Amino acid sequence: MLGGVPRDVLLRPLTRSEVLSVMLRLTVFGAATYYSIKWVVETLDPTQKQKSQAKERSEKLMKQIGVERASLNEYETNVATHLVDPRSIKVTWRDIAGLDDVITEMQDTVILPFQKQHLFQGSRLLQPPRGVLLYGPPGCGKTLIAKATAKASGCRFINLQASTLTDKWYGESQKLTAAVFSLAVKLQPCIIFIDEIDSFLRNRSSLDHEATAMMKAQFMSLWDGLETGANTQVMVMGATNRPQDVDPAILRRMPTTFHVGLPNTAQRQQILRLILSGENLSRAVNLSELAEQTDGYSGSDLRELCREAAMYRVRDYVHMQDMRQIVQQLQLDDHDDEPEEDAQLRPVSQVDLLLGLEKMRESKLATVAAKLGEESLD
Repeated sequence: MLGGVPRDVLLRPLTRSEVLSVMLRLTVFGAATYYSIKWVVETLDPTQKQKSQAKERSEKLMKQIGVERASLNEYETNVATHLVDPRSIKVTWRDIAGLDDVITEMQDTVILPFQKQHLFQGSRLLQPPRGVLLYGPPGCGKTLIAKATAKASGCRFINLQASTLTDKWYGESQKLTAAVFSLAVKLQPCIIFIDEIDSFLRNRSSLDHEATAMMKAQFMSLWDGLETGANTQVMVMGATNRPQDVDPAILRRMPTTFHVGLPNTAQRQQILRLILSGENLSRAVNLSELAEQTDGYSGSDLRELCREAAMYRVRDYVHMQDMRQIVQQLQLDDHDDEPEEDAQLRPVSQVDLLLGLEKMRESKLATVAAKLGEESLD
């Protein structure tokens, strides 16, 4: 019996109705077999649905960046889900204040070789650096610089995360690591960006897990390997606030370094002016005075300060509305028909900014106290 059809029926001439009946039975049997096999595959491989979604996402991203006919294997498809379309990045150089020197050097050292490739053909020296490291205290704009670089250079951008290269099956991490570079070569010019690179490529030791050690070794060998030759337009960019924890072999492969430190007084004033641009400010606001009082504050701290200052006027507005409702309830009925005045948010004042600064100081002191408490317990 085949598909529910007896063998003797298949061995003799069939009438038209019998042919239709056999075809119907075989179709039903084939559909049932297909769904049975599909169920078995999905049961044996619980990541099948995730792989299918990754393939759809990677194809969509590849189409967005203008690469439609590239043949990708399974591992390259997983890495391709972390592609970033430069056109979707909203950060530009105008969104970064107080880092003019770093921006100028980035444009000359990193972006120019990508944009003017015809000027550097035939030279092994006039090529983009293989690796670029952005280091400095947290909240000073390292990730913003990476985004703006991807936007300005027009390169394909892979936002690589450590979780992308980790897998529970032995040997899969090495294959995913190899896929990062093989995909970057197919998409070149390409930038591989690793945020918090110290957590991924930290100092190697004998205590490292075997799979982690092999993944790091694979990454470094491919970085300097045959696939990334002298004329290959592939660059690895990393950002960290703990450069001392990065493996020396990694630092050797990142000869171009940029220190993104805490802003000075003039830079803080530029950052404050950029953050508050477009806001309704009082004419009495003195950003120079505020910049002098925020020594040791990062760009992220200054943004939080300004956010807190802007919230004070919202609180005043809500409080005023509550008071107005109370007054209306206490008024006589003959005053209920009076037109209500349109209340608007008042401008941000210097007092708001100083109150925000005071709250930031309290937050910083609490953080320092908690850190000292942990160190004393250790």
